[in-house]
Amino acid sequence: MRKSFYQFLMTQRNPESHDEVAQFAANAFFDQGFPKLDQNYDSLSKYLEENAGYLPSMTIFDEAFQRYQEQASEL
Repeated sequence: MRKSFYQFLMTQRNPESHDEVAQFAANAFFDQGFPKLDQNYDSLSKYLEENAGYLPSMTIFDEAFQRYQEQASEL
């Protein structure tokens, strides 16, 4: 079974990193409303656009989602 995007994103957390995806992951960890089981780009994007003031640019989400897809294709 494929991981949800949130499960993948939590593997990117690293408080020591200055990587934008790592910072996104750290902030998403504290977002109580984050759709934790979702795998769909469009619904995740909509949620983030409407609710994620901690995400300075949607290009960070795009990069994270690209990594998510690449990891899924490797399995």
